[in-house]
Amino acid sequence: MTKKLDILRIAIAQLNPTVGDVAGNLAKAREARADAARQGADLVLYTELFLAGYPPEDLVLKPAFLRACERAAEDFAADTADGGPGVIIGTPLRRKSGTHNSIVFADGGKIIAERYKLDLPNYGEFDEKRVFQAGPEIQGPVNFRGVRIGIPICEDIWGEVGICETLAESGAEILLVPNGSPYYRAKIDVRHQVVIKQVIECGLPMIYANQLGGQDELIFDGASFAIGADKTLAFQMSQFEDAVDVTIWKRTDNGWVCSQGPMSKIPEREEADYRACMLGLRDYVNKNGFKNVVLGLSGGIDSAICAALAVDALGEERLRAVMMPYRYTSKDSLKDAEDCARALGCRYDIVPIFEPVEGFLHTLTQLFEGTKEGITEENLQSRARGTILMAISNKFGSMVVTTGNKSEMSVGYATLYGDMNGGFNPIKDLYKMQVYALSRWRNSHVPPGALGPSGEVIPKNIIDKAPSAELRENQTDQDSLPPYPVLDDILECLVENEMGVDDIVARGHDRATVTRIEHLLYIAEYKRRQAAPGVKITRKNFGRDRRYPITNRFRDRG
Repeated sequence: MTKKLDILRIAIAQLNPTVGDVAGNLAKAREARADAARQGADLVLYTELFLAGYPPEDLVLKPAFLRACERAAEDFAADTADGGPGVIIGTPLRRKSGTHNSIVFADGGKIIAERYKLDLPNYGEFDEKRVFQAGPEIQGPVNFRGVRIGIPICEDIWGEVGICETLAESGAEILLVPNGSPYYRAKIDVRHQVVIKQVIECGLPMIYANQLGGQDELIFDGASFAIGADKTLAFQMSQFEDAVDVTIWKRTDNGWVCSQGPMSKIPEREEADYRACMLGLRDYVNKNGFKNVVLGLSGGIDSAICAALAVDALGEERLRAVMMPYRYTSKDSLKDAEDCARALGCRYDIVPIFEPVEGFLHTLTQLFEGTKEGITEENLQSRARGTILMAISNKFGSMVVTTGNKSEMSVGYATLYGDMNGGFNPIKDLYKMQVYALSRWRNSHVPPGALGPSGEVIPKNIIDKAPSAELRENQTDQDSLPPYPVLDDILECLVENEMGVDDIVARGHDRATVTRIEHLLYIAEYKRRQAAPGVKITRKNFGRDRRYPITNRFRDRG
């Protein structure tokens, strides 16, 4: 008969897997288990689908991928024959009942249990019903060295299915939950409330282990935690940082209580958003094998903060900043761009675009004869810059960082095959006023893990001056757009909150302005479909979360 443990040391492996790198993810899992063993752990809890990486999307439809994941799970289970900690690790499994989002529970050199996710999310960034089948039934707790452990998987605790209550009724003593919960602003508070609700309903303590790292648009911020049966925070792990933390749980007359664990401080809003953008850029570049990046440094706020993010994420030696002046580029912009590059310590090149733009104009003279000069000619400047950046990319293998913010992307204030050229956009989901807020924050702070310098890295003049694309004489963004505080509020109402025009007007906005912005939002959809991926920061980003038709004649007229 197995002797019941009165003290259970549970390690939470908050790690950064890579989708599809099954061997690499297994190596990370083994390293974390060895670390946990040195800390005296009895059990290591990994995150959702860790061996596959999350989300694996349609890779799950590939039989060879499923076989590789299951072999890795079996090999890892065999490792536990050494008498060290048991493991709970996520992997896809193909069974008679279908392909499941699963965990493997291993101890003593063998797999002692499998559990399958029951509630498959199918909203926002999630479409698991596309590739997985739900587990056939709620399976009871697993007996691990005399402790009955319930293992709901991520969405199983978010819905109204009653899985946690059923596990408690089946004799579970503690709930361990592997998660792949992506970041958006203030998401930690949402997770805490979800877990507290389940703890109230089932009466059991719950450990919430969350993945770390960037995967395309999604950022997994870690911040694993536990809520005790008394509904208080039992421990809180760090956000945006790898960690293998051992927590100590003691059996009492009132159930399991956490007696030791980390209590990390969670970053405030601007720091969290900045670190999410930094992590997303770093992982996209490194996981896709780029040695360095290049961007157009215009002297404006968007390219400046992208340059700062690139240096913080990758180091000054991996960024090449290129100023591409034309006849409308101001002396201030030339100075601001140079000052920014000097403050960041990155390489800075000046490549004038007068000749290529004039060459295009000359070539098109006969074709454009009799027409009025306007936005077509302005966009030639942007497209010349985009071509130059792509040439540098092709020649030196550098990924182009594109720099359009969410305000611009919303209303189509960006040029296809010009400033939209690029492989990844770290500020794609930041509205213009959020870009300003993060720029001011970065000038006063150096985020943990950043490789860039301290002090003012975005010159004050860039933050203070009126934003302009400088495509014609004395141009400012506000020539064709409402002031950014007004624009951003309207856009947040339309995009994040799906509010009607009447409701937005009731907030104090001019009706004609609201209907114009709504129109611009809809007609720019075709541009956004061709835009580079970028970090998700808000509850509803363009792409995974908001999928509007390109051909769309609907307008809200009450």
